Amino acid sequence: MKLSEFNFEYQENLIAKYPSEDRDECRLMVIHKKDKEIEHRQFKDILEYFDEDDVLILNNTSVFPARIVGTKEKTNAKVYIQLLRKLDDDSKVWDVIVSPARKIRTGNKLFFGDDIVAEVIDNTTSRGRIIKFLFAGYSPDEFVEKIKSIGSVSLPPYIKREVDEMDAERYQTVFAQGRGESINAPTAGLHFSRHLLKKLEIKGVSLTQITLNIGLEIFNRIDVEDLSKHKMPSEKVIIPKQATEVVNEALANDRKICACGSSSIRAVESFVSPEGFLKEANQWTKLFIHTNFNFNICNMLLTNFHPPKSSSIIMASTFTNDHSLIMKAYKEAMKKKYKLFSYGDAMLIIE
Repeated sequence: MKLSEFNFEYQENLIAKYPSEDRDECRLMVIHKKDKEIEHRQFKDILEYFDEDDVLILNNTSVFPARIVGTKEKTNAKVYIQLLRKLDDDSKVWDVIVSPARKIRTGNKLFFGDDIVAEVIDNTTSRGRIIKFLFAGYSPDEFVEKIKSIGSVSLPPYIKREVDEMDAERYQTVFAQGRGESINAPTAGLHFSRHLLKKLEIKGVSLTQITLNIGLEIFNRIDVEDLSKHKMPSEKVIIPKQATEVVNEALANDRKICACGSSSIRAVESFVSPEGFLKEANQWTKLFIHTNFNFNICNMLLTNFHPPKSSSIIMASTFTNDHSLIMKAYKEAMKKKYKLFSYGDAMLIIE
């Protein structure tokens, strides 16, 4: 298939600028792959689609407050920095996006607060730069905490508003762990409340956690018509032994296994044994799920409504094994005024 086949028009006012008041009270579209039926539910109804001993795979990565504001040397002009990824173990060298980019050149120094200075050491793209922090008196861990204290979460560019205080909580899943390695949230997981997760546990559903640290994907648009030529950015995956045991037992017993989000399904489908079972991992993946991909692990997928021509809508289409069905679902979602994208409503794809 071609990239242009994943294009669609939508109204700007359907983009969710804010999350639903309660996490689990957004809308849920349920797509049945076999009979092509589409249901319209509330998210907390997802409980009805799981049975005892089924598995829900959650990406427990946490979001780093990676947007920081500084000033440029001499002019004191305000500079916006989007941290993308660390390029060394000491947290000193980072790949970033800068704005306004045309005034930020190699050799410029940037100041953040009273005691953090960064130097631009290279250009990567029109807006991309490599910067090196020149901090004194901090260990790498202390420096990361310092950046957290002055940074804010990075909302996707289609959410056209300033970051609000509530985003620090709501652009983070309730099951997030770790000190923060992602620059974008695993957005399908944002809909789960602690109360709903507890109900799933009581029902006997195994809530299995893996980690995929979400990086550059949201900033890397697909710009090739031939999907086989698209290159995904590398993202770190951790699949612990406990997760493999739970998932593989479910596979052996023909249970339902649901991936929560495109990051979860990419993680587990990246590390499959020749026999079709999930393997432990502490590695990187560049997996791009598109046309005719063979899914080995998951037979259910929870996802959001994604932008046109995005890797996530391509993945959802591939999972349904029916491109016309996913495009029909998007058309119906917009007709019924579903909220779109990261803070929007959810979609559950089942057999």
